[in-house]
Amino acid sequence: MPGRMRFHDIELPAEVMHAIADLGFEYCTPIQAAALPITLAGRDVFGRAQTGTGKTAAFLVAILTRLLGDPLEGRRHKGTPRALIIGPTRELVMQIHADALALGSYLPLHVLAVYGGMDYNRQELALKAIPVDILVATPGRLLDFKRRHVVELGEVECLVIDEADRMLDMGFLPDVSNIIRSTAPKERRHTMLFSATLTPEVRRLASQWTRDPVHIDIEPTQIAVDSVEAVTYIVTDAEKFTVLVNLVQKRGLARVLVFCNRRDQTARICDHLQAYGIEAEQISGDVPQKTRVRTLMRFREGDVRVLVATDVAARGIHVDNISHVVNFDLPDNPEDYVHRIGRTGRAGETGTAINFASETDAFYVEPIEAFIGRPLPRTFPDEAELLEPLPPPLRPFKGRERRRGIGPGGRGDARGGRPGGKPGGRSGGRGAGRSGGGGFRSRGR
Repeated sequence: MPGRMRFHDIELPAEVMHAIADLGFEYCTPIQAAALPITLAGRDVFGRAQTGTGKTAAFLVAILTRLLGDPLEGRRHKGTPRALIIGPTRELVMQIHADALALGSYLPLHVLAVYGGMDYNRQELALKAIPVDILVATPGRLLDFKRRHVVELGEVECLVIDEADRMLDMGFLPDVSNIIRSTAPKERRHTMLFSATLTPEVRRLASQWTRDPVHIDIEPTQIAVDSVEAVTYIVTDAEKFTVLVNLVQKRGLARVLVFCNRRDQTARICDHLQAYGIEAEQISGDVPQKTRVRTLMRFREGDVRVLVATDVAARGIHVDNISHVVNFDLPDNPEDYVHRIGRTGRAGETGTAINFASETDAFYVEPIEAFIGRPLPRTFPDEAELLEPLPPPLRPFKGRERRRGIGPGGRGDARGGRPGGKPGGRSGGRGAGRSGGGGFRSRGR
């Protein structure tokens, strides 16, 4: 394609190119095209790019090329990684680890991931078994191993801090600072930071942790604008679940990711979907890590039709062929909206984002529009298709039936109405009006 850089245009080791070819990659994404010539030259980088743009490969290819071209001679100590990649969430660490294994499949390098929620002793034994070349870790678990002298970071020559903005948001700064101080001095270390935003605090920290870094700025709205078609349905809270079930069942959606803002919400929606015979599972902070791993695997393999998740999944799920992302609740942070819908429309494919804007969260629409730089098309769901009242469920619900739009409801179903005729809702009759909130105009029926 004219004007786009190919991986063949970059001087990469044959082993790395072989793996890239196996993965079906030919053209570099914008962040890869901008970062690879710099990182391969050993320059420190501070890159701004959203998830889903290929930044993982941008730093992994550089690390693999460096380690392959500069093998260590003699006996190596166990627990002394040469490259360290730290990320804020278990899901992200697991995905980076999988990508490193794929890109390094033809290299004699050992890659290991350590993170909380999984068997501590098993991870410790793996660290002590063989010398580790690349270690991918969450800060907390890494520091646990460091305090017990299972890991020694003084030999780290390549350091990647992924989702640096999220590290600060999630309160990891003391841990990250401790880790960085334990590695080789920045003058002897190749450091790469990637972040979705460039706040003054992130900039200040980057200047402390890097040496004369090259700043790369990839526009954050690229995924949201170019590869994902968005539609925003103006609904009441009570109509959300009805529209969701009708969307999945009547349109035959096969791989759907549904986002909620609360952990208890994911559990109830998942239970109610299952009650209607839809293969659904949930992942959130309340779900044990082993269960989350199994659930993600089943979702990848197509055994789970609908995955209901909190934002813990937004930056860590990399599943091919997610056709639809549904924002059951709109996020209060516009940046999280971009991360959520970035789970679809990946790697040159197109996807669909469906947003529910109700009286509870419609006021988040305008900040999201300002952030992505374009309007979100708004419409009312089709009465005959998406608002058709649901039949009785196949089994009783485990939890409460009517909370924040969970359970049967919608037009003509008194069970789904909001008690007391709360403003912005609908009583269920055809003459009822709607108010979408956040600048939406009411529409008489």
